[in-house]
Amino acid sequence: MLKQDDQIPLYIQLKESIRSSIVNGDLKFGDKIPTELELSEEYKISRITVRKAIVELVEEGYLVKRQGKGTFVNKRKIERKIVHFLSFSDACKANGLKASSKVIKKEIIQPTSKDQTMLQLEDGDALLFIQRVRYAGDSPIMIENNYFSYKEYHSLLNENLDGSIYKILEEKLGVKPAGSSELSLEIVRAGDEEMELLNIASGEPLFFMDTTVTDENGQPVHRGKQYILGDSYKFILKQ
Repeated sequence: MLKQDDQIPLYIQLKESIRSSIVNGDLKFGDKIPTELELSEEYKISRITVRKAIVELVEEGYLVKRQGKGTFVNKRKIERKIVHFLSFSDACKANGLKASSKVIKKEIIQPTSKDQTMLQLEDGDALLFIQRVRYAGDSPIMIENNYFSYKEYHSLLNENLDGSIYKILEEKLGVKPAGSSELSLEIVRAGDEEMELLNIASGEPLFFMDTTVTDENGQPVHRGKQYILGDSYKFILKQ
């Protein structure tokens, strides 16, 4: 129950109560919350107070209103500072979500001229292409396309890549991804492959991130081309 005599305004108490239920998993994505009238009667507060709490939760992305249907728990977005290096697994952990992966492809392919330049490949070196679908909780969030020097990282072919590739690189190969030498971010529309792997509709907006990840010494580790659900990720520009 809310504390009527507390210095904290009632709408903030209600807002935090609902937000905590969402963060703790008591309220899950897609759950419908009680109406303003029901909440007003349950907590013995005015509908204006309830409405103010709900409006702020909608503005912050915790809830979504659907015309004629009610108010529902929204899909949680993963926040990541765009100029701060953070792996997907660490980003999920920082946002209270469990990361997992499904490996789609492991292939040896020929590099493009840009691959050769960005990864500083030697003549004759091929690429190890690893494609995975990354999940936050039970929801597919992104298609991760990673390109490694086959000569340097061929041992990844024999590894279980359902978890963090970066953990394998650090613990087994002594390579610690720590930054990026190049990064671009744009909005694209989902094609057939993205539709199938992410279980989304054609034309769904996606973030497309193209980056070259480097180690602590500034040496290239891999190129990454990621297709990320636009309604599940929030990039923050670091000041």
